[in-house]
Amino acid sequence: MGFVKEFKEFAVKGNVLDLAIAVVIGGAFGKIVSSLVEDIITPAILTPALKAAHLSNLSQLVVPGTAIKYGNFLSQVISFFIVALSLFVIITAINRFKKKEAVAPTVAPPPTAEETLLTEIRDLLAKKSV
Repeated sequence: MGFVKEFKEFAVKGNVLDLAIAVVIGGAFGKIVSSLVEDIITPAILTPALKAAHLSNLSQLVVPGTAIKYGNFLSQVISFFIVALSLFVIITAINRFKKKEAVAPTVAPPPTAEETLLTEIRDLLAKKSV
């Protein structure tokens, strides 16, 4: 019974739930990026190159006489750079917000009566020793 209880505590922790949500959102984001690369960027940028090679799809780019499909590889490289750029932009934006929160000046509380008395005593002692 102890194992089940420990597993339940582990599975219900906030970090595990946050990670699960991040994985699901990441999967959906991956599909969006794949669609962006395959349906928008590749046709827009590579259409002239594909027409020159008499191809209609990037996946048809292969090394002649082999099964090496470098067109698919190019598509995955473009997809990777879009994901990396997106994450970079998101993380830098988050870091800017964190810096603004951290930079906000905090007002020091006024000294207590005890601190004020101790400061006066210190100043008087300093004057006597001079």
